[in-house]
Amino acid sequence: MNEIMAIWAEWIKPSAGLPTVQWSILLAIAAAAGHLVNRYSGLPKVIGYSAVGAFAGLAGFTGAIWPLQGTGLFLLELGVAVVLFEAGGRIPLRWFRHNPMVLVQSLAESALTFFGVQWLLRLMDVPDVVAESVALVAMAASPAVLSRVVTDTRAAGPVTERALVLSTLSTLYALLLCSARAGMLPRGETALSNSLFPVLVVLGMSVVVGAVLALVLRTALRVMSPTSENTAILLLSLIAAGAAIASNFGGSAPLAALLGGMLLKQLNPRPWAWPRQMGTASSMLTMLMFVLVSVVAAQADWSRPVASLVVALVVVRMMTKVAGVALGNIGSGTSWKQGLWVGCTMSPMSSVALLLVSQYVAASASIGGQVAVIALPAILLMEMLGAVLATVALYRAGECSKPWSPVVRGASTGPVHES
Repeated sequence: MNEIMAIWAEWIKPSAGLPTVQWSILLAIAAAAGHLVNRYSGLPKVIGYSAVGAFAGLAGFTGAIWPLQGTGLFLLELGVAVVLFEAGGRIPLRWFRHNPMVLVQSLAESALTFFGVQWLLRLMDVPDVVAESVALVAMAASPAVLSRVVTDTRAAGPVTERALVLSTLSTLYALLLCSARAGMLPRGETALSNSLFPVLVVLGMSVVVGAVLALVLRTALRVMSPTSENTAILLLSLIAAGAAIASNFGGSAPLAALLGGMLLKQLNPRPWAWPRQMGTASSMLTMLMFVLVSVVAAQADWSRPVASLVVALVVVRMMTKVAGVALGNIGSGTSWKQGLWVGCTMSPMSSVALLLVSQYVAASASIGGQVAVIALPAILLMEMLGAVLATVALYRAGECSKPWSPVVRGASTGPVHES
């Protein structure tokens, strides 16, 4: 593939550069693949996006080189921030006051995942600091994947709502602890017990940026219509600015966006939909994010020892996610069967996990490199397998209004209009 790219570079001279042509074609193929996967298998479009990105990465696509930096890293941060801002905007804090067991369930699930993955990696002779770092990354579910699955299956109900909340909260914990741990690595601190002060620094800066973001948007919504395209542009611009500012001052850009969305929900509790224009821009950015994640993750080391370690990690992580949700199920308002399906929807890993791994690599090339060797293959595997499991879980829970009826070859000749 490198030879083909060299030939292209010789005879095509686009004004925006060859990478723009490469990414434009790759995204066009990913969009078509996502549609075909959804139409002919009934599975969510994200599987098609990830499959195209993985194929490109394995074929030697040079448009995204690990470790991410510059524009690629910023686009990933922006995509994650937009998704988490929207996810945070779905969480009313008043809900936790009426049903505090949801928080207990969230903490139980995240803690059990951390200790289970850490125990496994130590058992397989992975260094302690690497095992702890990977375990922190494994805590994070993927609100981005889950939200796309929910959209494609038109799911709604208690399992869907609980899954979205728990995945968002697990991401909040992982962002906070991983950012603090990454900040400790350059100073040679490896004990997780020493992370209280770094955690407070990351949380404090993220809260400040998130609060400013929420207040500005709340003020804007007093005079601007939520359905206006100008409101959509304002939202994207402020999230992008907040992401850059939070990272520069020691906070976490995705965490600031998540907290900003949660605070805006409290300041503006009335239900409000994202502007249609924002939805289109967000979908484009999300698709780019999925393709970017799979392109980068596919460049990982796929040797047999690494593969066996990754498979064991994925299995233990899935088991601990389900077990953690089940342990916190008592008094949480859900049945045991619903708890099982919620646990299955927590299995996807994607952009947040990749962003956390990139933080480790930026903080310490040696430790971050060891984390990436284990985490990148797991991310690619669980971006696709996790989306399938989440889809099956939501259908088994009976909350999908869209029937699982893939198009049979020859049964339909006309175009299918997407929702």
